[in-house]
Amino acid sequence: MHRPGTPRLLVILPAWNEEEALPGVLDELHAAIPDADFLVVSDGSTDSTARVARRGSTMVLDLPVNLGVGGAMRAGFRFAAREGYDIAVQVDADGQHDPADVRRLVGALESEQADVVIGARFAGRGSYEVRGPRRWTMAVLSFALSRIAGTRLTDTTSGFRASNKRAIELFAAEYPAEYLGDTVESLVIACRAGLRVRQVGVEMRQRAGGTPSHSPLKAAVFLGRALLALLIALSRPMSKGAKEMSQ
Repeated sequence: MHRPGTPRLLVILPAWNEEEALPGVLDELHAAIPDADFLVVSDGSTDSTARVARRGSTMVLDLPVNLGVGGAMRAGFRFAAREGYDIAVQVDADGQHDPADVRRLVGALESEQADVVIGARFAGRGSYEVRGPRRWTMAVLSFALSRIAGTRLTDTTSGFRASNKRAIELFAAEYPAEYLGDTVESLVIACRAGLRVRQVGVEMRQRAGGTPSHSPLKAAVFLGRALLALLIALSRPMSKGAKEMSQ
């Protein structure tokens, strides 16, 4: 339950067919951050994700079709903006993000004077590793986006992020729905709008259930798609809202 005088915090969980892992993830989150509100965005799930998400005070947006993580998060940011939340944190519904790290991300918004804080897997904590095309691509993306952000970013495809009120308002209007746009392009949009992006190290865990989204074949395709997403993001003109925020 929200404590008067403290920022209103919304944890957004985009979920597609996560009926197996989601109940345990929500129980952990409620225990770790009882003063937060929780919103599960069931992204056109064909299983019981929306039903099992209705635990305690958890709110549910049940999208009729699958929009992808970007579309689900845009719906979540619009909800956060409409309801006047001060901070929104994206957490995966599969259990890979440690609820204990949510506080670290939120704290970094203030301590780093940041608008967006990334929970980075390759920043000195944990033993998470990737190999092959995904590793090479992540290195290229991190180099390019570090230059754009003006700070070292080691994990630009992480979906574990905290956003303050300025970022919520921007993402409610501008959050990209395309594949990888929710990670790569959203950072470009944030930086171009003058938002300050920083990161903190987090430790990734094994999936609590469900099916991993990246097979070996998808990992190979990731290389081309990720670089294409970056090129598209850099070539698009700034939106009117982003221009106004940057001034």
